[in-house]
Amino acid sequence: MTETDDWQRANDAFLAAALTWLRLRLERLADWEPTPPAPSLPVEPAAPRSSSFAERFKWRPPFSEAAPPRPVLALPPASEAVTAEQIAEAASAMAAAEETDPPPALVVLARRFGLSRFERDVLLLCAALELDTRIAPLCARAQDDLARPWPTFALAMALFEEPAWDVLSPERPLRHWRLIEINQPGAQPLTTSALRADERIVNFLKGLNYLDDRLSPLLLPLGPPDGEIDLPPSQAAAVRAILRQLEGAQPGRRLPVFQLLGPDAPSKRLVAWHAAATLDLGLYRLPVEMMPTQVADLETLARLVQRESALAPFALYLDAQETEKAAPAEAPAPPLGRFLAGANGVFFVATQDVRPGLGDATVAVDVAKPTPAEQREAWAASLGENAGDLPARLASQFSLDLGALRRISRAVQAEEGLEAEGELGNRLWDAALASTRPRLEGLAQRLDPRATWDDLVLPARELDLLRQIAAQVRLRSRVYDDWGFAARRNRGLGISVLFAGESGTGKTMAAEVLANELRLSLYRIDLSTVVSKYIGETEKNLRRLFDAAEDGGAILFFDEADALFGKRSEVKDSHDRYANIEINYLLQRIESYKGLAILATNLKSALDTAFLRRLRFLLDFPQHGEPERREIWKRIFPQQTETDGLDFNRLARLSLNGGAINNVAMNAAFLAADAGAPVTMPHLLAAARTELLKLGRPINEADFRWTAPALVKT
Repeated sequence: MTETDDWQRANDAFLAAALTWLRLRLERLADWEPTPPAPSLPVEPAAPRSSSFAERFKWRPPFSEAAPPRPVLALPPASEAVTAEQIAEAASAMAAAEETDPPPALVVLARRFGLSRFERDVLLLCAALELDTRIAPLCARAQDDLARPWPTFALAMALFEEPAWDVLSPERPLRHWRLIEINQPGAQPLTTSALRADERIVNFLKGLNYLDDRLSPLLLPLGPPDGEIDLPPSQAAAVRAILRQLEGAQPGRRLPVFQLLGPDAPSKRLVAWHAAATLDLGLYRLPVEMMPTQVADLETLARLVQRESALAPFALYLDAQETEKAAPAEAPAPPLGRFLAGANGVFFVATQDVRPGLGDATVAVDVAKPTPAEQREAWAASLGENAGDLPARLASQFSLDLGALRRISRAVQAEEGLEAEGELGNRLWDAALASTRPRLEGLAQRLDPRATWDDLVLPARELDLLRQIAAQVRLRSRVYDDWGFAARRNRGLGISVLFAGESGTGKTMAAEVLANELRLSLYRIDLSTVVSKYIGETEKNLRRLFDAAEDGGAILFFDEADALFGKRSEVKDSHDRYANIEINYLLQRIESYKGLAILATNLKSALDTAFLRRLRFLLDFPQHGEPERREIWKRIFPQQTETDGLDFNRLARLSLNGGAINNVAMNAAFLAADAGAPVTMPHLLAAARTELLKLGRPINEADFRWTAPALVKT
């Protein structure tokens, strides 16, 4: 037998004793002589007492043939008189049943809501109607009215000792916390209106403590992801800050509202859960967008939530992050503010930035993902002794909350076929990459990088710089964390690169090569959706863009960057001022971004010089000379493409850059496919002539005449 079973038996015994005491008081109050009816009405002698309830309350036939047919309800006669000694014995039995540890539900409820003894008895009277079918007829008899088989305030004041008129006040607990419901039709006096106990309260008194069904569609239980997770030191500090504020709160005063700040929702939920668990509280989540907007509905919701938190103590996690997508964080949230003004409890508001209008007693707590060092320790603990350098590699590139980190680790380690060397690391990397895929919602286009180092033709200096970029991305954790650079600064830890050069010189291909080398996703920013004519919208889009890519699984590629990173101009009107504000914001954001951002432009001179200081690398992509063009022609065709008799020296003399050479090769392949032959020089020269005409270049027809070399006989 469990402690819960023992308490349930004790609670049932208390309710039985309390109902016995209540019935005796009702029977004693109902022990009266029936009032004779008016003289003008014929009166039938009282029928003998019947043990049948239906018999005692049935309709009687008329007494005279002359009298019009009219039903007359006979009042039940009084039972045997109840003595004061019987009531005292029942009260003693109830008091004895009350002395349990923990106490019965009615006693717990009275203490939590501050009920007086009279208010507790009124609540018992209302709940007894649902607990004992004999209470309804006793209420009717006690009120001398068989049409009112329900409790009223008037009945309670006549029934119990030391009645208090303030029980009728809407500010007293019974009405304020909706412990009882009042049915007051029309102009009926409040004292004679029917009372009933709230269904949730009746169930609580019976020992059934579950969430109010009016709140269950709104409140979602929150627990730690995949079982209990120990917090890293950085997040444990946030929990300690919350607990210090609650420990310092004065009894009876409003508790502070904790605004959990930051973009990472899972980490904030984990911090809130640990704080609630330390306080021995459950945790429920309420999305702010599901809150009612009407004042009366908000007040009802606030009271129900606070009442529920007293019946089954819990903390509330108010998720306001979704509302920030529709409205800026600086805008006040009237429904949320009204709700918090009407309720008091342990409330967490999840928001990215501090929200105004939530009252004076608010405490802002920054919650971020675990630091790279903490993530590395978590990876090492999850992977075990054979982790090798995987924790450092994964933590240096991906920023994950602890729940996602452990889910990825368990899922991959449960897979089969991990025996091959490096297979565990490859699968962990792919799973982390998929988990951190940013939600850019139309702000960027995901590119599928296919190019490799073998496809890239650049001068030795640019190739060396590209390899340095790849090395810095891979080794960030060692330099920033192990060697202490991150401890001394919080800006400039990202890697920003500028690719400058004419169109077709290989800037996009170089970005693909880096993405392939680093095994990261490549996103090309769609400037048409980022830049907006409305004031402030461009900054909002840029913020969403950088925030979504912060987790480390993406490379941001700003093609035609001069359109966005242009020079600031002299302020002559409001348009110039707001345009400069956009550039200023971008300057700050590009410096604080911790990932790899690549800017590509055809016009380096059009960029604001302030960007150059914030760039880690600057690569010039020069026009291809004849040696570079020859190398590109040699690599341009896939191995599956059949070629015949290509003269790469002759092709290299054509003044075309890499992008144009790719177009020529593609068009020549289609010409050859249409002719049903391998790709030959005539196909390439014809396609090159078309490309030069498209570019507006002068054409020397002699350059495009082709005579096959004579075969030399041996």
